[in-house]
Amino acid sequence: MDVATVTLFLVAGLASLFMAWVIGAGSSGATPFAPAVGANAVSTMRAAFVVGILGFAGAVTQGANVSEAVGSGLIGGISLPATGVIVVLAIGAGLMAVGIRTGYPIATAFTVTGSVVGVGLALGGTPVWSKYLQIGSVWVLTPFVGGGVAYAIASVLPREDVPEEYSVPLLAGLVGAVLANVEFAMLGPGGTAGSLSGFVGRSLGVAGPAVTATVTLAVAAAIAAVVAWDVGRDQAGGLRRVLLSLGSLVAFSAGGSQVGLAVGPLLPLLDDGAVPTVAILAGGGLGILVGSWTGAPRMIKSLAQDYSSLGPRRSISALVPSFLIAQLAVLLGVPVSFNEIVVSAIIGSGAAVGGGDAVGARKLAVTVGAWVASFAVAFALGYGAVVVLPVA
Repeated sequence: MDVATVTLFLVAGLASLFMAWVIGAGSSGATPFAPAVGANAVSTMRAAFVVGILGFAGAVTQGANVSEAVGSGLIGGISLPATGVIVVLAIGAGLMAVGIRTGYPIATAFTVTGSVVGVGLALGGTPVWSKYLQIGSVWVLTPFVGGGVAYAIASVLPREDVPEEYSVPLLAGLVGAVLANVEFAMLGPGGTAGSLSGFVGRSLGVAGPAVTATVTLAVAAAIAAVVAWDVGRDQAGGLRRVLLSLGSLVAFSAGGSQVGLAVGPLLPLLDDGAVPTVAILAGGGLGILVGSWTGAPRMIKSLAQDYSSLGPRRSISALVPSFLIAQLAVLLGVPVSFNEIVVSAIIGSGAAVGGGDAVGARKLAVTVGAWVASFAVAFALGYGAVVVLPVA
């Protein structure tokens, strides 16, 4: 490659790292532990430290699906050139930086998806309507499903006729059942992605739905039993540990989902196999880690204090659907906004306890407006940049 091409590749790589930093400082680094900080279960700085490490782990072990979707699944017929990748990441990171500076949660998935589609269509690519329908469905349904599930859980946990020594372990067991079946890198046959239940079945020399169900039930029962024992002996401490565990799982899932928004556009440039995908994911995960450590505290504080006054039960109610939706998005390879997921769940859990007074109407309206505008602005900027600039 000539010097100009190498320079473009280096600039694209730096833009990807900057985007990863912005993600860590914003949505991925702030939202997973915001409910825990709001419930005074962990300090802001400690939350930022832990979420960075977990985000890195999630990026490496679960980041491939969304990265491939962002890199090659949004536009048909073409691959973005290096200059197009730079434009996409500059637009996404720039809009996210505005959100971090103002304290409002701009949706990372919306900005990156909008800019990729805008740049790709302007370069002559064709729309991938089936993927757009899938992404749009997840985006539209997330506030209703996440907020609705959070509302339902928050409505049940404080009730005297549903003792917490039963309800909380049941929720923990549900999360454990899902965790036993989500895919992780290297757990599948031949070093591919696979689930814990599948790995156990192959290790025992058996496979099939019966084995999967048995492993799933065993994991769920074990986690539920441990949580029941912990909550039974120390209710306040047990709820706090459940909350921190859920926050950790959401932070891990955030890394697996959000890293694709930073490194996904790079994948078509490196499809010759010279750089392993896991190395690209690790680079993005490192950027998220640094962003979480250096920039996330501001957004954590904003989400924890401005949207709702959260206790441990309401926070648990918000984090359970957040984890479930995040893992569904990773499985489908859908770029999803963790701001949208967690904020919707926080609002749902807050409404169950405090009604309309638990949610700041103006803050909510501005946030939803920022979500909608972020996609439209990113699309327009991406399309317009190709028209104005020599992107080829």
